[in-house]
Amino acid sequence: MAERPARRGTRTDRPRQAALDVLTAVRVDDAYANLVLPQVVRRHGLDARDAAFATELASGTIRLQGLYDAVIEACLTRPRLQPEVRDVLRIGCHQLLSLRVPDHAAISSSVDLARANVGTGPTGLVNAVLRKVASRTVEEWARRVAPDRGEDEVGHLAVARSHPRWMVELLAEALPDPSGLDDLLTANNTPPRVMLVARPGLATVEELAAAGAEPTGRSPYAAELAGGDPGALRAVAEGRAGVQDEGSQLVALALADAEVAGRDERWLDLCAGPGGKAALLAALAARRGAHVTAHERLPHRAALVARAVAAVPPGAVSVLAGDGARPAWLPETFDRALVDAPCTGLGALRRRPEARWRRTRDDLAVLVPLQEVLLDVALDSVRPGGVVVYATCSPVVAETSGVVQGVVSRREDTRVEESFQLWPHVDGTDAMYAATLRRL
Repeated sequence: MAERPARRGTRTDRPRQAALDVLTAVRVDDAYANLVLPQVVRRHGLDARDAAFATELASGTIRLQGLYDAVIEACLTRPRLQPEVRDVLRIGCHQLLSLRVPDHAAISSSVDLARANVGTGPTGLVNAVLRKVASRTVEEWARRVAPDRGEDEVGHLAVARSHPRWMVELLAEALPDPSGLDDLLTANNTPPRVMLVARPGLATVEELAAAGAEPTGRSPYAAELAGGDPGALRAVAEGRAGVQDEGSQLVALALADAEVAGRDERWLDLCAGPGGKAALLAALAARRGAHVTAHERLPHRAALVARAVAAVPPGAVSVLAGDGARPAWLPETFDRALVDAPCTGLGALRRRPEARWRRTRDDLAVLVPLQEVLLDVALDSVRPGGVVVYATCSPVVAETSGVVQGVVSRREDTRVEESFQLWPHVDGTDAMYAATLRRL
């Protein structure tokens, strides 16, 4: 993981240095913030309070960097800025505009970060820029640096809510009620709740509640953990429970709860990595005498699936690595199949803060054809009378109903039975889409 060690003789605040290390890894190594954060927290020896602060500093800064960059540019007299210095300024902006950090503490700690990681040269610039930033509230800055909302609402929200414009356009198109666009974008900037799943037959919601979690009632296996490390819970540590968004649980349940006439012994999770849905499906299948084949293209992700399902009885699940577009099984082998297809991930921006800055509209040209191929494979893989659930963690129409309609329109052996779209600002979940299709 790329990082710039603090210069000899300099000292920095450890949580802020940890946050800067995460931003550096994301920028230089294309790392994922949620995967890097635990490593950085351990390396800096942060306690729970400092780890929470570092996490909010890193994740919050990345989410809102579009707005912060616009603010920084408005405060610069010279347009060129070292990437390392920009990262320091972004962290300073987050403290000043979004967290309750006193101005003097946010500015002085940012100057220290610049001195320790870049040198004395940019310290004066960091001090001057952040003093300008501190002169206005985040709302005042948004009004100044974003397009006028009355003339260009999409452009205004793209800057003020820190999303690429093309992304705002596609999310607006997907919403059933366009008036909810601002609420959706705001929800995307809100850290998600920690949701647990009690894998049936292995753990219960009551056990999670006794450990401090609160049952939600939406998924019968879900409980929200208000604080603390979920890995410290015994059920999670033993793999009998896991961390899983409630929307993902509902997708797995859509497959497990669909009616199937006749044989119901063979289930397929076609794109199983990293294994959360596979583990829930396998736990459900074990109670019904069924078997889940959890298939994943990449070997290292297949290893994650194997780890996720380790607590499930071995006879209920097997993990297979291979190309889902060229299946290793015969047609009509399965009774149920889940296609949690690779997608833009625009429904999970709360938990993947860097995704909004890495994805482009052009990604759809590659993903949509792949999604259609995988859905066709899943439909061919189930017997007549079997069911397929097609799902994405994206609400983009081209990836959701567009794929389903495109595939069904050219097949005479398939019908759509039901579908749902969840939303962070309405349901408190990731923006999961799922459609249930029956093979005729």
